[in-house]
Amino acid sequence: MTGRYDETEGRGPEEPVVVRDRRRIDPLTGEVRPAAPAAEPQDGPKHAAPAEDTVEPLESAPEPPVTHAGPGLGDSIVDDSVSVATGLEKELAERTADLQRLQAEYANYRKRVDRDREQVVTGAKASVVNDLLPLLDDLERAEQHGDLTGAFKAVGEKLVGSLQRSGLEPFGTEGEAFDPSVHEAVQHSTSPDVAGPTVTTVMRRGYRFGERVLRAALVGVTDHEPGAAGAPAAQAAPVDPPVGGELPLEGELFDENDR
Repeated sequence: MTGRYDETEGRGPEEPVVVRDRRRIDPLTGEVRPAAPAAEPQDGPKHAAPAEDTVEPLESAPEPPVTHAGPGLGDSIVDDSVSVATGLEKELAERTADLQRLQAEYANYRKRVDRDREQVVTGAKASVVNDLLPLLDDLERAEQHGDLTGAFKAVGEKLVGSLQRSGLEPFGTEGEAFDPSVHEAVQHSTSPDVAGPTVTTVMRRGYRFGERVLRAALVGVTDHEPGAAGAPAAQAAPVDPPVGGELPLEGELFDENDR
């Protein structure tokens, strides 16, 4: 007799059915659900997660001090750590040198222009003053003769004062030493009263403007004259004239000289 086959025979207990809602948004509230923790496996032994290997930093040993020895025989003395100047740095140095040279040339140019301008101004003033020298000579002669009086004297003094303030300087006075560069000697004499060539007569005054001599002074010069030699202690006595055409004897001539 055939028995009924029971399908449940030989089976173990059935596992319960678990339904997990993994929706991120709650359908009832509409809010975002927090993330659920990861589920651990239910069957089998639980194994602890392997611990991560941690590497501890090794303490570095202190480095020995570096000693630099001098270059040996045949070694280069150029330090390789010093970087060679780049092309831009070289160009900058060249431009700086050119600028300094240009600035120095410009400074010299300004000095030269200022000096030339001053010389031109001085030359123009000297030319005008030189044309007025005959007028100064007339004023000086008029003063020597007593004709420079009144308003004419006041005008003359103002003119002379203005020219002297502009740089005119007269020279050539009696008693000063003779200087051939500024004196023109037209008369010469000697005297034991002077120690050297001395101006004793001024015939025309000289003038200079700044460092330029406009006109030399016409002067008379007296030079030193050494003292006359002493007179001889005794002078030869005159010889008696011959009598009757006879000449004195030699002994008599000696006697006369002895006397």
